Amino acid sequence: MNPALIVALDVPNLTEMEKTLDRLPDSIEWYKVGLEIFCAEGPAILSPLKQRNKKIFLDLKLHDIPRTVANAVKTAANHGVNLMTVHAIGGRAMLEAAAQAARECDVPPKLVAVTTLTSLSQDDFSDLGINRTVSEQALALGDLAIGSGIDGLVTSAHEAEALSQRFPEALLVTPGIRMPDGDIGDQKRVATPSFAVQQGATHLVVGRPIVQAEQPANVTAAIQADMKNALS
Repeated sequence: MNPALIVALDVPNLTEMEKTLDRLPDSIEWYKVGLEIFCAEGPAILSPLKQRNKKIFLDLKLHDIPRTVANAVKTAANHGVNLMTVHAIGGRAMLEAAAQAARECDVPPKLVAVTTLTSLSQDDFSDLGINRTVSEQALALGDLAIGSGIDGLVTSAHEAEALSQRFPEALLVTPGIRMPDGDIGDQKRVATPSFAVQQGATHLVVGRPIVQAEQPANVTAAIQADMKNALS
């Protein structure tokens, strides 16, 4: 499977999303809808993407009791979502309920579990009372999620190699992607597109470097070229 580029629509409302979509090249097949715009507009925000025949990554990081998460998965599938996130730390019962709910959908969405947010560092783990290293936490929660029937994991590119070796069939979605000269923003563990692909990432998430670029088509082409180079 060739790795896919997912563009994160980190914009505040439908009007800004429409403007952004009009600026971006048709070569982008996947878009991520996150908490900010989903809370602003609700499920209706997904319709313009389906009308443009785009694939939707709904990134709400579901984390609740098993029944609530299972129902949310089914509802999202009814809106045409292709990929969505759950929190691995929600536990086995929640993960198994989400996976079962996805399988029961007419068009089952793929589920990926968040292991460790890329905004967290080892110091943050200490604050949270987690004694594992970042890599140990990613592997432990990866075992839990994949063993519970989840299709893949959200992880930093720096943990992707170990996860791809342990779970060779899993989807690996990597945020925190930047070109070598890019601004890292609030991310603490970033990687270039080629590095992420070499480590085994199957889906690369890029937001502001594309969405806020003066020439988004040029930036998109550069990222896609860097991804392709990693495979040659």
